[in-house]
Amino acid sequence: MAEEIRAEMVANVMSVSVTAGDRVGDGDALVLLESMKMEIPVLSEVSGTVAQVGVQAGDVVQEGDLIATVE
Repeated sequence: MAEEIRAEMVANVMSVSVTAGDRVGDGDALVLLESMKMEIPVLSEVSGTVAQVGVQAGDVVQEGDLIATVE
């Protein structure tokens, strides 16, 4: 079953650490967001393979936007 990781707030995407096909563990950083001059890592909530990355560096995400899908 796929796990969708979504943005919890409006933020700028500073960097993306994974691509589709990468193996990740529970707690691994997927992306680094910036909001109100704070850097916020978005972590995988499950172990598995990244099926989809929905953002790229320079994007602005809104609350609820898809960051990545991990299967």
